[in-house]
Amino acid sequence: MGILGLWNYWMVIVLMMIGLYILIARENLVKKMMGLNIFQVSVIMFWVSIAKVEGGTAPIIPEGVTDVVYSNPLPHVLMLTAIVVGVATTGLGLALIVRIYEEYGSVEEDTLREMDRVAE
Repeated sequence: MGILGLWNYWMVIVLMMIGLYILIARENLVKKMMGLNIFQVSVIMFWVSIAKVEGGTAPIIPEGVTDVVYSNPLPHVLMLTAIVVGVATTGLGLALIVRIYEEYGSVEEDTLREMDRVAE
């Protein structure tokens, strides 16, 4: 397998680094939430990529055939669950960000920290 056969792993690495950079470098809470989503997508892509078996079929073994190569569906099912959890986490996170904006008038992390220091 050459370098072109590993494009999906390179894409996982690129997306993971982009998501991590956004989480660390940005002060806006909405941008941080989007960075978290990009990071999550990279993890899901990684799991689905390593679960794929070259030449594999659906895990249905026909009668009389003994040498069938099939892909395990469990990692794909687990990643569907991860997608649902990710959507719920994003919804909750964005709802909290809206509530923070209503209360403090900002979603910038440094502004919120400054307000917290003044309040003490």
